[in-house]
Amino acid sequence: MANTKSAKKRIGTNARKHARNQMYRSQVKTAVKKAELSIFSGKPDEAAIRAAISTLDKAAVKGIIHKNNAARRKSRLVKKLGGNATVAV
Repeated sequence: MANTKSAKKRIGTNARKHARNQMYRSQVKTAVKKAELSIFSGKPDEAAIRAAISTLDKAAVKGIIHKNNAARRKSRLVKKLGGNATVAV
């Protein structure tokens, strides 16, 4: 248990940040899952792929995930799409 007033305050701020980060991580996972489903269905939905890439970029900018983590996940997504295929973001 926290002893100092500032430590008690940090518990609250950490909880708020954790909740916000969880929300963004969930959005990233959902967007990537939708994009992968559209790719594996046979007819890729370009809007879903764009949304996934955009969501990954936003999460990286906000510091929710590391920028290299976002880059790696985008790379894997495009590789699943078909390697040389380009998606305009």
